[in-house]
Amino acid sequence: MDIDTAALLLLAAHALLGTTAIIVISANRRPSTAIAWLLAIVFIPYLGALVFFLLGNNRLPRHRREKQRRVNELILARTRGLDQRSHSEDWPSWLASAVRLNTTLGALPMVGGNAVELLPHYQGSLDAMVRGIDAAEHTVNVEFYIFVHDWTTAPFFDALARAQARGVVVRVLFDHLASVMNPGRKETLAALESAGVQWHPMLPLRPWHGQWQRPDLRNHRKLLTVDGRVGFTGSQNLVDSSYNKPKNIKRGLHWHELMIRLEGPAVRELDAVFVTDWFSETEELLPLDTSDVVLGSIDSHLDVQILPSGPSFENDNNLKLFTSLIHKAERRVSITSPYFVPEESTLLAIIIAAGRGLEVELFVSEIGDQAMVYHAQRSYYEALLRAGVKIHLYKAPAVLHSKHFTIDDDVAVVGSSNMDIRSFSLNMEVSALIHGGGFVTALRGIEDGYRANSIELELQDWLQRPLGQQISDNLARLTSSLQ
Repeated sequence: MDIDTAALLLLAAHALLGTTAIIVISANRRPSTAIAWLLAIVFIPYLGALVFFLLGNNRLPRHRREKQRRVNELILARTRGLDQRSHSEDWPSWLASAVRLNTTLGALPMVGGNAVELLPHYQGSLDAMVRGIDAAEHTVNVEFYIFVHDWTTAPFFDALARAQARGVVVRVLFDHLASVMNPGRKETLAALESAGVQWHPMLPLRPWHGQWQRPDLRNHRKLLTVDGRVGFTGSQNLVDSSYNKPKNIKRGLHWHELMIRLEGPAVRELDAVFVTDWFSETEELLPLDTSDVVLGSIDSHLDVQILPSGPSFENDNNLKLFTSLIHKAERRVSITSPYFVPEESTLLAIIIAAGRGLEVELFVSEIGDQAMVYHAQRSYYEALLRAGVKIHLYKAPAVLHSKHFTIDDDVAVVGSSNMDIRSFSLNMEVSALIHGGGFVTALRGIEDGYRANSIELELQDWLQRPLGQQISDNLARLTSSLQ
């Protein structure tokens, strides 16, 4: 074969690859995402096609999505009429439509009679979870993205072992890839085996066992339920606040988190999220709790709706919730997100809210632990500042990892979800939509603490940052659409 013939064949293959890519990639994708993938394949055709094959599908395999639908049907049948327990007469006029949207997306209702306690301290939340496990009589269900046995989390593992020893059924789920990538995997598995608890990795990547999906589709949820009566969820992983990584320890980094402790009927709905994930990983469908609802003992007036989201659903559930709430806000929006790389609709909602005259503020970290995300996030600051959004940079060496936001005076969302494209489309997350003026006031107190420990970013200062930083920020932004 001469050089001219080989060149023509390569050109034809490139054209065929490009044509096929246009047809495949454009189906059911945002235009910006599709264009980013097409450019990658056009300019680096074979490598780009390989990366798309590995990372281009942002939904879990069909059999896993079918399991999600099956459990959703069971949940809807079990919870029919449970929404009557909410205090809808006290809601702002716009909240009912958001609650209905969430029920449609995630199958779980808004229920009243809950107590919710804020746990803003790293060690304090671990201690509270240990106390919860030590009070368990029947079941302890544990699910964390990162789940590591180290000197900080050892009391948690000891509590699991004590619960198992006294006859409590203990089940543990943790993300497979996160466990491989974080130090302490062998010690963690040894501790679980020694305790005799049931455990399974989530979304395992073991193609030789027929277990494969897009590698960066991960289960990012953090939750613990005890006897279906007490629950915990939020931003904190089960690991030391340094994440045990030498580079973090060298830089003195430590993570600042926010968890919540729940009592009341919302815990059953949080438990239903665990039941779904356990079924997905084990083929064992645990019974959904159908017993009489026990009201919370601290403040039984709080309404809570649990919203699971992620690639096991057909919709970007948390994206729709977050964007809807921002559009509905009438006075104030306060957002805390460690990784802020918003999808276009969310960014537009925030800018519109500021343009409508609302007080809009964003809390992020002064420093970042993930370079690409850190620089992509910074690329949005100028547009936000020009719109009138106040940006507060939480001072180093802490990494503000809390994930929550408040709307007006009585609505809040707390959970595991960042306000970024990865959490919207690629990660399995869980959020709690909470209505209650007292709770929001307490959460605003925590936000006041963030503000006091932050540097407010000014537009003029930001525009004068070094050219090299500007280039890095803008280049990193281009990669955010490759999903």
